[in-house]
Amino acid sequence: MTAIRVVLADDHPVVREGLRGMLAAEPDIEVVGEAASGPEAVALASRIQPDVVLMDLRMPGGDGVEAIRQLAGTTVVVLTTYDSDADILRAVEAGAAGYLLKDTPRAVLADSVRAAARGETVLTPAVAGRLLGAMRTPPGPALEQLSARETEVLALVARGLTNGEIARKLFLSEATVKTHLLRACGKLGVSGRTAAVTKAIEIGALPAPGRLRL
Repeated sequence: MTAIRVVLADDHPVVREGLRGMLAAEPDIEVVGEAASGPEAVALASRIQPDVVLMDLRMPGGDGVEAIRQLAGTTVVVLTTYDSDADILRAVEAGAAGYLLKDTPRAVLADSVRAAARGETVLTPAVAGRLLGAMRTPPGPALEQLSARETEVLALVARGLTNGEIARKLFLSEATVKTHLLRACGKLGVSGRTAAVTKAIEIGALPAPGRLRL
């Protein structure tokens, strides 16, 4: 079994050491690099192409959100102590594949890394609740209308399906699913699956779920 390759980005060495120790207990996860700032994380991830980057938000020498934007195409999961609405929205809109808090238990952290590597979105319950609250703010300017297929794909993303699962369910190729997602992101003016679902719910293109399960 090929191990999931992870990069840790946090400005506190003791935090990185703790995370490395926690993930070392998982036979299918391997920490392949560490960075102490956003720019270091971008340079390192661009060079070694990890499966997942665990990224702190606020680091001296480089903001985690800006690093997420620069790492478009790389699976980045935020791991931070900050859970304000503004922080969550900034990270999600930048393209983060998930948002976890540093009090996340080891088993949940490991499962979240696995889920992110499979293409799923991972949110702690507290973060999911804040994201739902933020989505209830008044919508902004009108955006280009989503096609029926783009809406269908986003609805399945909101249910927690991966691109491969969506492709099988809709009898499409995985590449076609990715194309629909890219077009939806472009129309919605966002980057990333979670941000696309969030924006689609905000503008009424998708119904708001009773329980967010991204």
